[in-house]
Amino acid sequence: MAGSTFGTIFKITTWGESHGKALGVIIDGCPAGLSLCEEDIQVYLDRRKPGQSSISTPRKESDQVEILSGVFEGRTTGTPISLLIRNTSQKSSDYSEIASYYRPGHADYTFDAKYGFRDYTGGGRSSARETAGRVAAGAIALKLLKELGITVTAYTRSIGPVSADLEHFDRNAIYSTATCMPDSDADSRATAYLKECMMKKDSSGGVIECITTGLPAGIGDPVFEKLDANLAKAIMSIGAVKAVEIGDGIQVSTAVGSENNDTFYYDDGSVSKRTNHAGGILGGISDGSELILRAHIKPTPSIFSPQETINKNGENITVEIKGRHDPVIVPRAVVVVEAMTALTLLDACMLNMTARVDYMKEFYHNV
Repeated sequence: MAGSTFGTIFKITTWGESHGKALGVIIDGCPAGLSLCEEDIQVYLDRRKPGQSSISTPRKESDQVEILSGVFEGRTTGTPISLLIRNTSQKSSDYSEIASYYRPGHADYTFDAKYGFRDYTGGGRSSARETAGRVAAGAIALKLLKELGITVTAYTRSIGPVSADLEHFDRNAIYSTATCMPDSDADSRATAYLKECMMKKDSSGGVIECITTGLPAGIGDPVFEKLDANLAKAIMSIGAVKAVEIGDGIQVSTAVGSENNDTFYYDDGSVSKRTNHAGGILGGISDGSELILRAHIKPTPSIFSPQETINKNGENITVEIKGRHDPVIVPRAVVVVEAMTALTLLDACMLNMTARVDYMKEFYHNV
C-alpha cells in the first residue's frame, strides 16, 4: 500500500491496523540532541485516546507509547525514531457482520474496489485509530517547533449548530471540556445537542480551528509546494475532514478586494498587517502573522439507526450498525489536526534552511 509516508526532511511513516496487535510510526529526519521521553509524547496521545467521556466511543485503550529506537539517555540520536502503541481492547466480533456488506459513509466499498480485499475489523488502515501514530509523531514536531518559538493550538470551533464564543476564549477549557471547546458555556450546549443526537441514533459534525503563532515570514514555496496547499493536503489526509479553510476561507468568494486585502505597516521597525484575512499566508509563503486554519469534520458515519446499503452479492439491504462508536469525531480529532499542522510546518521550516545562500553561509561560518 502506497501513501503511508508523509514529509520531505522530517518524514513519518505510520503502520498498523485498528484491530491488529499494535500500531505506530517511524520518524526519520529528527535532529539529534532534542530532549525526548515517552511522557512528552503520552500527553498528546492521552488527548486522542477513546473512552474518556460520554460523547466518545466506550472502547478503552490506554494508548501507552513505547520508544523503541532513536533516543539515548533522554536525547534523540538523529537516527530513525520508532514508536509503538499496542492495541489492548479489540472486539473484532463486533465487526464480523459487516464482512458481507458495505457501510454507508465508510471506505468499505472503495477498499474492495481498489484492492479486492479489505480488513473489515474496525476498518483496518482506514480506521481513525491510524491517527494515533500521527499524534505520536506530531508530539515530537510540536516540541521541536517550541524550541523555535512556534506554538500550534487547535480547538473545537463548533459542533453542529453550536459555536464557541471566542470573546470568552479560555485555553484551559480546551483540555478540560469533553468537546475541546475554549468556551465552557458552548461546551455545555454542544454536549446537550450531542445527547439529543444519540437519543435519535444519529451523529454530528463540526469545525476544528488551529492557530499557529511565532511562525516567521518566508516559510513555504510559491508554486507546487505552497504552504497552504501542503497544509490542506495534510489536514485533508485525516479521514473525516471534508474541507479546509485558511484565513477567511470561503468568505473571500463574496468579499471585494478592498475588504479582503490586508494592509501593511511598520511597527517598531518590523512589518505588520492591520488585518489577517489571508490567515498568515500570501502566495504560498508565510507572512509572519498568525496562521489560521479550519478543518470541517463530517458526522460520524457509524450510526445506529437503520440505513440502506448493498451486500457483496449485489443485493439491496437495510442494516443497523453495531459496535462502539463516537457520536462526534471532532473532539478527538482536535489533537490530530494540531499534529498534522505541526508536522507540515516543521518540515517546511527545515526545507527553508537551504532557501538562501546567506542562510547556509551563516550556519557554516558559525560551525
